[in-house]
Amino acid sequence: MFDAKHIATFLLGAAAGLAAHKYMTMTDEEKQKMHDDLLAKAHGLKDEAEAATDKAKEYFNELKTKGSAAIKEHFPQADDMLNNLFGNKSEPAAAGSTPPSE
Repeated sequence: MFDAKHIATFLLGAAAGLAAHKYMTMTDEEKQKMHDDLLAKAHGLKDEAEAATDKAKEYFNELKTKGSAAIKEHFPQADDMLNNLFGNKSEPAAAGSTPPSE
């Protein structure tokens, strides 16, 4: 008859009702304090997210630099091979044509 979804929905509804009742019975000073606290927490979360984004950019730039250096150190022909595979081609190959021989 009742499964976990129904019970969870009922509990969330009851909690929301209690929170609404609590808010309606608060004084204006308590409401303002709650508002200020929530605003401060939101700004803190925003600052943390921005810092994490900056750290991620730095990490990936460092990884790109160090990874490139490691590949070149252990596989010196990597630049030539990648340029041959993905380098600039003067003309795109036409459908059905054979690539020029070297």
